[in-house]
Amino acid sequence: MKNHNVIAIDLAKSSFQVCHLRDGEAVLERSFTRNQLLKWLARQPPTIVAIEACGSAHFWARKLMALGHTPIILTPKAVTPYRQGHKTDKNDALAIAIAALQPNLKTVSVKTVEQQGLQGIERIRQHWSDNITATSNMLRGLLYEFGITIPKGEKALKRKVPEILEDGENELPMAFRHQLADIYQCYLALLDNLASVERQLTTLIKQQGDCQKLMAQEGIGPVNALGLYLALGQKGESFKNGREASACIGLTPKQYSTGGVVVLGGIGKKVGNKRLRANLIQGALSVAKVVEKRPPRTRKEAWLKSLIERRGLRRAAVALANKNIRTAWALLHYNKSYQVERLVA
Repeated sequence: MKNHNVIAIDLAKSSFQVCHLRDGEAVLERSFTRNQLLKWLARQPPTIVAIEACGSAHFWARKLMALGHTPIILTPKAVTPYRQGHKTDKNDALAIAIAALQPNLKTVSVKTVEQQGLQGIERIRQHWSDNITATSNMLRGLLYEFGITIPKGEKALKRKVPEILEDGENELPMAFRHQLADIYQCYLALLDNLASVERQLTTLIKQQGDCQKLMAQEGIGPVNALGLYLALGQKGESFKNGREASACIGLTPKQYSTGGVVVLGGIGKKVGNKRLRANLIQGALSVAKVVEKRPPRTRKEAWLKSLIERRGLRRAAVALANKNIRTAWALLHYNKSYQVERLVA
């Protein structure tokens, strides 16, 4: 970064450590309260302010923009290599400042209030879904201890549990039977909560034009469209090209290069946006299973079917998910609609 004047802030709830670097020298290192920090920032001339991606980072980035500063949000992975000594607020702030001066810096795009709201609703949807799975597994496990098995699926669980509770000939103790009925009612309430938030989220996504563009692709539903929209940013501003976006999400092969020799492996399972990557692969896999069983209708399906025959179903699904991310970035960046090239009969 050409500008050697940067302010770094180590964010927290009430105590904020600030490091001001000017020409490679720390001219200020001190902590502020929330009100003190806002007043101090308002007195500073417009400059680059670096913060680490954490809780309230996007809120503070919007505050900084309102004060005339240029905020940059760094991932923790980009900051950690520059921390020296023990993990303290002072060392963290200095590491953020040093990381902000590095070339080829990859930053997190600042989310708007609307984007954060959509992200929050998606997190709530996922929370209800996870709790439904956990409660269902607990119900099945507790009953299995008494030799009672329930087939897979939500319908089977909702049909069998009331029958089990009403069956007086099984060995379930009465006290346990009451608690089992309560947890089953909790399970039904969780299902209602999930259905309610999914209806609201679907309505909001339909009102979002960028999400509608992304949903035109094969294997991209409302959840994946929202995930891509939040990850790529408005007009794909989070990344300079589609390949960089795909690499950040974790759908490009791992590379090991030395002495001019390049070795490519599979995709890394411990890097990237794991939840979004899994959803994209699952959506692509559903498309690949359909294309595998019928003749291709579009040029993209012909490419996918050829890839399935050469490399197998699951590798083809990963390749389709990779292509979908690159296409999504192009659609947002160039503000275009998805065009399907159909094969001539």
